[in-house]
Amino acid sequence: MRLLETVAAHEYGAPAKQLARETGLALPTTYHLLRTLVHEGYLSRDKGLFFLGDAAERLSSSGARQKRRSTIVDALAHWRDVLGVPVYYAVYREGEIEVMCVSDTPGNPAVEEWADFRETGHAHAIGQCLLSQLDEEARRDHLDRYPVQALTPYTVRDNHSLLRRLERVRRMEPVIERQEYALGAVCAAIPLTLGTTAATMAISLPAHQEHRLLPAARQLQSEVGSLLGSLALSISM
Repeated sequence: MRLLETVAAHEYGAPAKQLARETGLALPTTYHLLRTLVHEGYLSRDKGLFFLGDAAERLSSSGARQKRRSTIVDALAHWRDVLGVPVYYAVYREGEIEVMCVSDTPGNPAVEEWADFRETGHAHAIGQCLLSQLDEEARRDHLDRYPVQALTPYTVRDNHSLLRRLERVRRMEPVIERQEYALGAVCAAIPLTLGTTAATMAISLPAHQEHRLLPAARQLQSEVGSLLGSLALSISM
């Protein structure tokens, strides 16, 4: 690892003797480790100089993705604690609803995914918010693959009714869902502007606490702007 770090510090490469000196390793040991790292793809050698290899670049890329995800996890946990509600982050990617992260506590648990979130976007606030950001063709394509189905007595009844509802969603307004996905739970989702990608953050509450839902959603929306850069990067995770 010290050798990798030392090579990484030399943009234009470094010879074995210099690397041995800077790491404090014996020269024979340095040669042995360098040969191993080159063989495994973590280093490359050109004209006696050593550079980071493809395997090290992939490792660095994975570490950067983990760091971005950690930033998002920490932010969701912060809002979870400030608002006292579970917080969700989701995107619409390649025709699918993907819940990227959920932050909850035993005292404020997230809604149980008793029916696949990807297939029931018509019934929960996350899905409705994401679908409202798509154009008409993309919405119809999604509903052709995942048609409306009744999950509770409050679920929208058919594709046509859902499409009409989605058309009425005002830009950047929270989307509210009341017991359409799960009895006893109400949810709100706020749209996020992340380039051309549809994304959302959402919260949920027990139905008897519905009076807290919209104020908490608006508070989350007013504070989320500072994290938009990290959220945009996380789409590539």
